[in-house]
Amino acid sequence: MKFNHVGIPVTGSFDGEIDLPHLKMTVSDHKNNLYGIQWQRYWDGAPYPELVKTVPHVAFEVDDLDAELAGKKVIIQPNSPSEGLRVAFIEVNGAPVELMEYTK
Repeated sequence: MKFNHVGIPVTGSFDGEIDLPHLKMTVSDHKNNLYGIQWQRYWDGAPYPELVKTVPHVAFEVDDLDAELAGKKVIIQPNSPSEGLRVAFIEVNGAPVELMEYTK
């Protein structure tokens, strides 16, 4: 696993907003800082668990998403938010964790 970013949900505006209408959310670029901090605002009707919309998460890149999900509590099923990327969320000790698999 390799650290990718920390996602912090907020309700207000932030610098560098990037709207993602197909995901019903607004994010910042996690690559614009050394620490991988990404601000996230979820739109009304965004189809995600409250845990993901209200609690910060840590995201890791994995080589095999399906293998990493085996035996875990999956709270967002594997999906492809953009070309060449598959993601899923699991719950670990009450916190959301994002697992990301990039197509090589």
